[in-house]
Amino acid sequence: MASVNKVILIGNLGRDPETRYMPSGEAVCTFSLATTETWKDKATGERKEATEWHRVVFFGRQAEIAAQYLRKGSSVYIEGSLRTRKWTDQSGQERYTTEIRGDVMRMLGSRGGAGGGADAPMDEGAPSPAAAPRPSAQSAPAAKGGFDNGFEEDDIPF
Repeated sequence: MASVNKVILIGNLGRDPETRYMPSGEAVCTFSLATTETWKDKATGERKEATEWHRVVFFGRQAEIAAQYLRKGSSVYIEGSLRTRKWTDQSGQERYTTEIRGDVMRMLGSRGGAGGGADAPMDEGAPSPAAAPRPSAQSAPAAKGGFDNGFEEDDIPF
């Protein structure tokens, strides 16, 4: 029987990303992502809200891009898979943590918006995050309604 391990999240960073490097020199970037669900309570008519926190990890070039352009409050679209790691803490006790290992990242937001995002001003000479290969990006017209929301039709799975 086939199985699927896929996570799709759109949320905001709860703190600035942390970057470390493996002995091989490969970058590892971790950050906390908040997703918030809102609904209206049927019994009271009150508006309710619940926030869930997710630990996200990127490796390699995507980790470098995340570390350079993402900041606390940045809005981001993430695709990845769930991974559970086992590690030993300082007292010698075995611990487990479950995190999202990111495969795809799309920075959302607008110029000058809170938290920066993909369209925030960048240092001159810095590589553009848009320089990453996006097969349909060159030929795709702006989204309907005359504005570009940063997504191609095939990027959104719903």
